[in-house]
Amino acid sequence: MHEFDFDSCLDDWNSSRSCFRATADEEPTPPPPPGTTEPAAPAITIGDLAQFAPDPVANVGEPDNIGVAGMPTNFVAAASAHTRSGTLFSAPLSVRFTPVGYEFVHGDGTSATSSTGGQTWAALGQAPFTPTATSHVYRERGSYQAHVTVRYAAEVDLGDGWFPVTGELTIPGPAREIRIFEAHTALVAFTCEQRPSAPGC
Repeated sequence: MHEFDFDSCLDDWNSSRSCFRATADEEPTPPPPPGTTEPAAPAITIGDLAQFAPDPVANVGEPDNIGVAGMPTNFVAAASAHTRSGTLFSAPLSVRFTPVGYEFVHGDGTSATSSTGGQTWAALGQAPFTPTATSHVYRERGSYQAHVTVRYAAEVDLGDGWFPVTGELTIPGPAREIRIFEAHTALVAFTCEQRPSAPGC
């Protein structure tokens, strides 16, 4: 920027040259003092995403939440990946939860972990009361309160693509009553149609 010369401007007062002082350039913004930084966006933790948590999953015991003592009862938990949107720290975002683990609590003092929520006997092409990856054998008759806890991994999208969040979100499901009965067999000489009063008919 040229320095303004007031004396030269007076000498040229009667000339055709205008005498105006040029507008001064804006001063550049000074750099921040050493040791100071711009405030960083808060880091997102798995606890921050609890407000977007999936709904609890209720397990189902085959067949129809009824079993037979000494035979497998098959458990199925229908958890799946899903996405929710909202705001966090006043910023819009999307959260995607994916089930990564299951803990089946059987209600008789035992539990089992699995990487899958299980499938029905029909979907597996198996006969009822056969073992599966998520089945359990109750030893005594009675009523048991069973439930499943699902662990989810989480990813967030702030508008620039998905990135994972460290940790897992654990969602326990509601208790389900499983009734276990005893089965008795008897050798008979006739079918129930032939002799309706026979044992077991």
